Amino acid sequence: MAVDDSGGSMGRKVEARAPVRIDLAGGWTDVSPYTHDVGGEVVNLAIDSYARATLEVDDGGILSVNYTCDVPVGSGLGTTGAINVALLAAIEGMSELGDTERQTMAEQAFQFESLLGNKGGRQDQWAAAHGGWNHLLFMGDDVEEMPFSPIRSAQRWLSKHLVLANTGIPHVSGDLHTMIWERYAAGDEQVREGLMAIRMAARQMANGLQQDRRDEVITALNEVCQGVDLLDPGLHDPFRSVVDPLLESRNVLGWKALGAGGGGCLVLLANMGRREPVEAACEAAGWTLIEWDIDTEGVSVNAN
Repeated sequence: MAVDDSGGSMGRKVEARAPVRIDLAGGWTDVSPYTHDVGGEVVNLAIDSYARATLEVDDGGILSVNYTCDVPVGSGLGTTGAINVALLAAIEGMSELGDTERQTMAEQAFQFESLLGNKGGRQDQWAAAHGGWNHLLFMGDDVEEMPFSPIRSAQRWLSKHLVLANTGIPHVSGDLHTMIWERYAAGDEQVREGLMAIRMAARQMANGLQQDRRDEVITALNEVCQGVDLLDPGLHDPFRSVVDPLLESRNVLGWKALGAGGGGCLVLLANMGRREPVEAACEAAGWTLIEWDIDTEGVSVNAN
């Protein structure tokens, strides 16, 4: 705590924010025990919706910590991971964050969630801490960042055609994870096949974005959907009545439930010139459209 010239204490306020993410391919495979048995792979991007945390110490030394999030918890955008990264950043109070500090913060946020019994992976905390585009490998308890720089034309195409919508249907990702991983532990071959399809789609997504191979991006999204259906078709049920007609009409080329699925947010890749009817269908279903842009900063701190 700061001290003024007269010897009295002065208040302090630290504000931190951390971005949520869109997971394009590979989600589910960043979770143990799969990371230990096979190894996971994820492609995601941080976006400009944020978890925000504030730590204040008043002149009397009273400490208070608060947080908010631009999008609802349970939306499938990695909100819990972003909130915990923002909280840790506010507590640490370091305005200058290097790569090592960001890695440490992401791991601490993951471990904190694990202590609370949340079954999930590490991709959310990594995206929140680092921001930007991420192609990540998960081997055991380690995270390895792959060289990844989507070509500019691919970024523009995705920004123009990728529609992000929140269904408003709540889900608890930890509960969904528990159900799937119990089947995995029991040797369910359908679950294992689905996870491998999802993992392989991440590499295809990365290649497609780096080479502006839009056919590969579309194929990767479709492969993820097929893999998730193998895990449990019910994870897609809340979306089908809106998404299926959009696919049949070719207004949408590919789509993905975000996070664990079963509700929350999804992305729809609109065909060229078809974004307007896609958005109209979402709004007619009572879904909320979320404007997005990429966040390149990751977690940031303002201390005064």
